[in-house]
Amino acid sequence: MPIDYDLVIVGGGLAGNCLALALQGIGLKIALIEAQTAGQLYASAAGDRALALAAGTVHVLDTIGAWSGIAAKAEAIRHIHVSDQGHFGKTRLSAEKSQVDALGYVIAARDIESHLTALVADTDTRLFCPARLTGLVSGHDSVNMSLKFDNGPVNLTARLLVGADGGQSSVRKLLDITQHTTDYGQTALVSTVKSTLANHNTAYERFTRSGPLALLPVSPHHSAVVWTRRHDEAEDLLSCPEADFISALQASFGYWLGELSLVAPRRAFPLSLIRAERMMCGRAVIVGNAVHQLHPVAGQGFNLGMRDVVQLAEFIRTEHLQGKDIGATPLINSYVRARQKDHSHVINLTDSLVKIFSNDWLALAAARNIGLTVLDRLPMVKARFARQAMGLSSQ
Repeated sequence: MPIDYDLVIVGGGLAGNCLALALQGIGLKIALIEAQTAGQLYASAAGDRALALAAGTVHVLDTIGAWSGIAAKAEAIRHIHVSDQGHFGKTRLSAEKSQVDALGYVIAARDIESHLTALVADTDTRLFCPARLTGLVSGHDSVNMSLKFDNGPVNLTARLLVGADGGQSSVRKLLDITQHTTDYGQTALVSTVKSTLANHNTAYERFTRSGPLALLPVSPHHSAVVWTRRHDEAEDLLSCPEADFISALQASFGYWLGELSLVAPRRAFPLSLIRAERMMCGRAVIVGNAVHQLHPVAGQGFNLGMRDVVQLAEFIRTEHLQGKDIGATPLINSYVRARQKDHSHVINLTDSLVKIFSNDWLALAAARNIGLTVLDRLPMVKARFARQAMGLSSQ
C-alpha cells in the first residue's frame, strides 16, 4: 500500500512548526495536523504568556529562517539578577561578561506562534487544520492515522509520526504512554507590570518563601511577571483588588524597579512536574511538552523542547539524505537515547531548585545563600551557569 507522507506532525504550535521548518528543502513529504485555527490560537489566553528564549533557542530560530521576522518584537535579556527574599545571597550574570549580545530574549507566545504558523503555511507542508487525531496504529512499515477533518473522516499513512501536541497530547494518549506527575502544590500567577524605574534589560529571579518570582523585561519600563505561590495564596491574589495584588507583589519583589503597577490581566496556571514514561512507540515519537512539563523556575521548559526538535530534525535529515527509512526503530531509539541525558539534567536541576528555594528552613536558607554568594564570586563556575541559562550547555 502506498504511503501518503514521509512525516506527519501532530501539533501546529511552537515545536511542531519548528520541526516542519527545520526539515524543509530535503525532499520530505510532510503533513501537519492542528486542532485549532490560526485565529483561535492567536486569541487564546495562553498567547499572553511571556516566553524566555535562551540564546541557543534564538540561534535555532535564526537557522530555520524564523528569527528575523520576530526579532523586533523580542526584548533582549542582557542581565540576570538572582536573589533570595530576606537573605543576603545574590548572583548576577551579564551578557557583556559572557561576551554575547544577549543572554536571551523575551517575547509574547502569540507573536512567535503566529509568525511560525505563517511561515509553515508558505511551505509545501500539507496542513490539516482544524483537524483532530482520533486514532492511530503503528505497523511494521507505516503509521496509520484517522482524523476528523472538515466534519468528516480522513485516513493517512506515514513512515514517522511525531506528537508535538503539548501537555494534553492526543498522540501520547492514543499510544497509551503513562505520565508521572509531581504536584508542587503551587500555582503560577502571570501578568505584566509597569515600573517607575527602567529595567535595563534585566531579568530578575527572586526566590521567596512560597516559590520563585520572575520579572522578565518586555520593554524598558514593562516586565512580564511569573509569580509562584501556594494554591490558596494564588486564588486569593487572583481575586483580590488590584491594589492589594500590587502591594503583595511589591512586598515579595522589593523596589529594585521602583513602584509597580498592573497593566495586564492576571492569569493562573497550576504547576506540576510531568514526565512521560517513554518517548516512543513503534513508528511514533513525542517531543516537547508532550514528553515533559516543567516548573517555570529558570525558564528551561520551552528551550528543552526546542532542543528535542533540533536533535530530531538532525537525525531525520541524516537518515533521509542517506536514503534510509526515517521511521525505522533504530533511528527512533538513537534519538531517544540522545535526548535522555539532557532531559534528566534539566528536569533534576529544575526540580531541585523548586525544592531548595520554596521553603524557609533556616539551615537550608543559609546554605543556599552561601551558594549564591560563592557562585557570584567564582568566574569559571559563573560562566558555566551562564551557558546553562543561555541553553548552550546541557551538561
